Formats: sequence, C-alpha cells, structure tokens
Amino acid sequence: MPHLLAKLKNVPLETIKTILEKDKAFHASQGMYLEYLWQNEDDQNEVQFLFRIDNLDKTKTLIHKLHSDALAQDPNANLPEMTYLKQT
Repeated sequence: MPHLLAKLKNVPLETIKTILEKDKAFHASQGMYLEYLWQNEDDQNEVQFLFRIDNLDKTKTLIHKLHSDALAQDPNANLPEMTYLKQT
C-alpha cells in the first residue's frame, strides 16, 4: 500500500487539523486517507502528516496540479514537501 508523507512548516498544528478535517471528503474521493498527524518535537514550526493512498501515480498527478495551481496564484505559497512511499 503506497503512502504520502507531507511536511509543512510555519503553519500551526491546529490550523492543519482544521484544514485536513475540512478536506477529508475531497481527499477520500481522490483515494487519500489521513492516517497520522504529528508535530515535530524538535521544531515546533513543523508538522508532518501521512496519507494512505490508493494509487501512487494518480496522487502524484493530483498533487502536482494542485501545487502548480497554488503557485500560479501565489508564487510564495507555503506548500508541503511531499515524499511518496511505496512498499517493496
């Protein structure tokens, strides 16, 4: 089962929780299911969250489009760093 690990800086944990809850239905419709949300103990300005995903290629394409659109609107948008994980 593939996963997506996202790392985001300079956004409070409570804000991320709210956003992820609001976007839960959209994520599920795209085959993305939030499994964990962490705050980095050594860097309180960093949160990480892990999605279980149904289809690695579909998710990569979706994230690329969403991030490209966000950067087109705001070249300085604070976007998460994505790491795609595939079990071997």
